[in-house]
Amino acid sequence: MLNKVVDLYEYYGLEKPEGGKAILEVITYGKNEFCPNRIRPAMLVIPGGGYAHVSQREKDCIAFYYLNKGYNTFTLDYSVSPLGFPHQLIEASMAMAYIRENAVELGVNKDQVAAVGFSAGGHLCGMLATMTKDKEVKDALKEKAENLTPNAVILSYPVISALIPTHAGSFNVQCKGDKELEKRLSIETRVTTDTPPAFIWGTVNDGVVPSSNAFEIALAYKKQGVPFEFHMFENGGHGLSVATKETLYVNESVQPWLDLSLTWLKGRGFDIID
Repeated sequence: MLNKVVDLYEYYGLEKPEGGKAILEVITYGKNEFCPNRIRPAMLVIPGGGYAHVSQREKDCIAFYYLNKGYNTFTLDYSVSPLGFPHQLIEASMAMAYIRENAVELGVNKDQVAAVGFSAGGHLCGMLATMTKDKEVKDALKEKAENLTPNAVILSYPVISALIPTHAGSFNVQCKGDKELEKRLSIETRVTTDTPPAFIWGTVNDGVVPSSNAFEIALAYKKQGVPFEFHMFENGGHGLSVATKETLYVNESVQPWLDLSLTWLKGRGFDIID
């Protein structure tokens, strides 16, 4: 097992903004002496927190689930308020760059890199799926700004749009009241035929991020003809994570989302290769 912590600003030689983070924790199987050529799919975990903090409830427990299922895992502790756009997008893009350029050492299949995001982390995951070719990323990462889009994303009760009822706090941090930027960062407007497939889930009675956000991104995928799977659970509220006592809110009807996402990913070719 390989476990290490990487300061992405330091690794890429970029100036870290005051109060910035971009800390990537690597938890991988490392090289297996019995299967030295084994490569695994990767999962980048992006917790939520309204861009005001990074929720620990949506971090390690998620990584450990996918690790237990054979994935190499990575968790991103990204910058939060008062820092807003484009810092978080650049940091998530650095995480993707790190995973792919170190794929051989880490035993990762660079063509099977997924990202899972929760709430505001779902918004960041959505930006990662649709905006890695934007000018801000190219200007920051220059020659490293290639092949940064995940091969698949999992959007968990995500913040998606400023154009419908939403989590206003997330957009306030990202956009600082800039209405044009709010439109630009409304993920449903960014989906194209090149956007990676998505597994999308939420709960009908989410009182923090209206479930209409999940419906909106699913509809955008449908309109563009991009593959997706959509699950809307009847009850559960917000911030469920794995929906057990370990993450505060217990909801047995929602817990299957994890296995459902794994089955969906396997159907898209995500698997161990020996």
